[in-house]
Amino acid sequence: MGKLTFLTGPVRSGKSRRAVQLAQAWGGAVVFVATYRSDPNDAEMAARVARHRAERPSWRTLEAPRDLAGALAALQPAPSGVVVDCLTLWLADRLEESDEAILAAWSDQLARLRSTPWPVVIVGNEIGWSPVPELPVLRRFRDLAGSLGQATAAAADDAWLLVAGCPVRLKGSLS
Repeated sequence: MGKLTFLTGPVRSGKSRRAVQLAQAWGGAVVFVATYRSDPNDAEMAARVARHRAERPSWRTLEAPRDLAGALAALQPAPSGVVVDCLTLWLADRLEESDEAILAAWSDQLARLRSTPWPVVIVGNEIGWSPVPELPVLRRFRDLAGSLGQATAAAADDAWLLVAGCPVRLKGSLS
């Protein structure tokens, strides 16, 4: 069974960069799982995606906004390791579902990712550190992101908080 690492933190804290640094030790067969469902009408997000692609080595990219573990299981050849970026985009694509369905789906994904033979890094976001959002949908998103982050940290071997580019160990080894 591979090691599961969770990286979380605020926007622009260095999470994706740290994920790439960790994954570079796994050799050249790393797979980057993008959970964002492309929207050709969102030029700003397309620029963000392009920036992230340029920052990582020439790894295979797998677009899997729904069933990450299922898409990974079908890959040939198998990866040497996996970076999932990111949990909150995975959540954003499911907001039409009930809270219970979202939590159950992520629990299933985590169990399947934990059972892979390769290491996995999951990137998430800490979004609840600001004032309470005015809109109910934003409060729901914030609360679900927090619940999914807690579940991921609990399942992970290592959990790190990134702040201003500095990793702070929450649990696990120092590697």
